[in-house]
Amino acid sequence: MKFVTYDGGKTGLIKGDGVVDISSHCTGSGQAAMESLISNYESLKGDLEKLAKDGDATPLSSLKLDAPLPRPGKILAMGGNFLENGAKKPAPMWGFTKSLDAVLAPGGTVVLPDIDANIFHHEAELVLVFGKNGENIKSAEAMDYVFGYTCGLDVSARIFTDTPAPARVPNTLPISSAKSYNGFAPMGPCIVTKDEITNPQNLHVELRVDGELRGDYNTNDMGNTIEESIEYVSAIESVSPGVVFYLGTNHQGLGAMQDGDNIEITIEQVGSFSFNVSDPLKRKWAKGVDQETAKAVREGTSGPGRSVRPL
Repeated sequence: MKFVTYDGGKTGLIKGDGVVDISSHCTGSGQAAMESLISNYESLKGDLEKLAKDGDATPLSSLKLDAPLPRPGKILAMGGNFLENGAKKPAPMWGFTKSLDAVLAPGGTVVLPDIDANIFHHEAELVLVFGKNGENIKSAEAMDYVFGYTCGLDVSARIFTDTPAPARVPNTLPISSAKSYNGFAPMGPCIVTKDEITNPQNLHVELRVDGELRGDYNTNDMGNTIEESIEYVSAIESVSPGVVFYLGTNHQGLGAMQDGDNIEITIEQVGSFSFNVSDPLKRKWAKGVDQETAKAVREGTSGPGRSVRPL
């Protein structure tokens, strides 16, 4: 099944090209309602299946979608988790968290902040939604804790100074300030329950900017499996229903986000949505894929966006 949050906090079940209002089966609205649905899904499943068959649906085109989880309890994320189309070998795992204020709904607008960033990159990612409480989860049991998946963008401001960055502290998930500005975590359009995904480790991900294909990869390029990634983060942070987990990206299709862009992400079996970009400073970068970053990450010579500057 596919679930959405819409029209200011209602909870809905997607039926074809429409949405059945299931708010009466949830407690509260918005984030609280979706969390109650996830927590009670097994007991609600029979009623939801009936609504999916017989419920009256309102056309999706007439609704305003919110992020399916407008304010998750945590936004966890993996870093450097892809092999760049087989060019790299799996590296020690690391990750980070994002501010809850970063969530953006489909159709929303990311406003690029007034900071001295080399570039603002779009990172299209499969996002996992946890379904129950857990910590220190072993990989063999990891999928039991998954409720479903959604699409997400990890918007990243690449900020570099003359001061060397401190070494990563093992077994921590620090908040990334450069990835936590308002609107830097677009999510949507829905949550797809895990039973509808044939194999989350084999999904095609695409990202387009004004119709131009940039991101184009498969989740089978992950260096660490989803199960291994869950084991890693849950040893550091506890999880609960509605916590989201960005699983990382392939860097070969990154590019600049700039004023006036319309950015669309599509993930096979999950869905697609788009959002807009505004930059009050009207900064400009080269259009298309950031080939310098793609090469640097592929060859392991530097971090993304280190040598790029506005035109």
